[in-house]
Amino acid sequence: MTAYAIAHLQESPPHRDVVEYIERIPGTFEPFGGQFLVHVTQHEVKEGSWPGHVVLIGFPDIDRARAWWDSPEYRQIAPLRSRHIPGDIILVDGVPEGYDPRATAQSMRDALPVE
Repeated sequence: MTAYAIAHLQESPPHRDVVEYIERIPGTFEPFGGQFLVHVTQHEVKEGSWPGHVVLIGFPDIDRARAWWDSPEYRQIAPLRSRHIPGDIILVDGVPEGYDPRATAQSMRDALPVE
């Protein structure tokens, strides 16, 4: 099942370390089957607020996403970004093929107190 690394990064001034990070990051996730799905694109906020930038990297599965995050190659370059761009990063599983949200809704409905 596809998994994702999602980053919500805050605005920050340009820095040489960040440029180096961007140049080197593809080489860290490619061995794990990762690829950029969203990077340096504009987003449109429809509800709430979302300052900063969104980065989305897809992986074949959560194990490979975790292996990338924990890899010595990525851990070596991560400070190039984290020292200059604050943000939140999560790893998350995608939904399985054929996922139907109505089954989730039914499970939630079944858990509701009887009125």
